[in-house]
Amino acid sequence: MKASRLRRGMNLWPPFLFAGIRVVELSDDYRYAKVRMRLRWFNRNYVGTHFGGSLFAMTDPFWMLMVLRHLGREHVVWDRAGEIEFVRPGRGTVFAEFRLTDEHLAELRSRASGGGKALLWFPAEVVAEDGTVVARVRKQVYARLKAGSPDERASSEVKA
Repeated sequence: MKASRLRRGMNLWPPFLFAGIRVVELSDDYRYAKVRMRLRWFNRNYVGTHFGGSLFAMTDPFWMLMVLRHLGREHVVWDRAGEIEFVRPGRGTVFAEFRLTDEHLAELRSRASGGGKALLWFPAEVVAEDGTVVARVRKQVYARLKAGSPDERASSEVKA
């Protein structure tokens, strides 16, 4: 799927739409994404700052989607774990950016070669318009070769 189409679809996806989360940019090569969330009455908490669940939601799917796009159909890719550290209250518009590198992909491929599972942590920061960090998020992505994939069969033959 073209990145522009996925970006538009994600902006209409109810968990993002109703939290006020917007995918501002998703590069054609699925290596970069930028997400924005403005503070609105429907995404603020009791004390008038960004709801923590919305801060986490704005970072949730991107690492898995970008990795899946690059590893291809011969791999199983899932989110395995996630954690968030709230650094300071978010009081205005906040942003998160994601950059998938060749090193990330090489590490996952290396760990998943031979049919093993690969687990890799990816960091992201949610920042305010002035650049101050509002939250630090880590997502752990799981990847492995699908059973019967050409790469998995080749590694099995080498072991035999």
